Amino acid sequence: MSRIPTTPPPADASPLRANLVALGTIARREVTRILRIWSQTLVPPAITMTLYFLIFGGLIGSRIGTMDGITYMDFIVPGLVMMSVIQNSYGNISSSFFGAKFGRHVEELLVSPMPPWVILGGYVAGAVLRGLMVGVIVLCIAMLFTTVRIPHPLVTLSTVLLGATIFSLAGFVNAVFAKKFDDVAIVPIFILTPLTYLGGVFYSVKLLPGWAEAATHANPIFYMVNAFRYGLLGQSDVPLWVAYALMVGFVVALGALGLWLLKRGVGLRS
Repeated sequence: MSRIPTTPPPADASPLRANLVALGTIARREVTRILRIWSQTLVPPAITMTLYFLIFGGLIGSRIGTMDGITYMDFIVPGLVMMSVIQNSYGNISSSFFGAKFGRHVEELLVSPMPPWVILGGYVAGAVLRGLMVGVIVLCIAMLFTTVRIPHPLVTLSTVLLGATIFSLAGFVNAVFAKKFDDVAIVPIFILTPLTYLGGVFYSVKLLPGWAEAATHANPIFYMVNAFRYGLLGQSDVPLWVAYALMVGFVVALGALGLWLLKRGVGLRS
């Protein structure tokens, strides 16, 4: 049985301090797991995104020319970075928490004095950190193909943090309801991947016919990609405040759902 190593707080520690120690312990365990299997968590997305830059940015992009007045290579950089962050944040927590369920050591967390927000926060923090690590790697790869400027660093950082948090929470919900390992893969394959590819990563929504443009505006990933594109390129197909309102709303809704599932023990207690 896998156990989470903990450093017991002093006897006179306040409940808040004890909870922060527990939160840091869970997050540290997640980061250690990510780094221990770096060849599975960090290398594959780097290779995949390099191929995207070579094929779409280099070969196809040279024929496309510009998109909304921006070279095609520069246009796809924000979308590819955001896509890697979303996929890796989601995949990390869904596989890690389901593994804890499968190994039955999640029960140790449930019977401990840790409140649900500590458990959820620890796993989400680990997933967000993996998303950020992969995002930085992809951004560094992009610098090999084009000049990357960040005219709006606060928008860039806040967007990637909110996007990673949203899909970390979504991955947690998926892991809670999953009954077998195949259930963890269903959402990324049939929902997450189509939404990502149809979220304006490779094209401007202005190129679509009216009905397709309206359908794209119902895709939450479209708003995240465009907010991140504004941070890197200073250009977006949607108002920035709309993107932030949507992202904050998803964080609140999915966070509340995750806490409720932990409190009720849905899919966790046998």
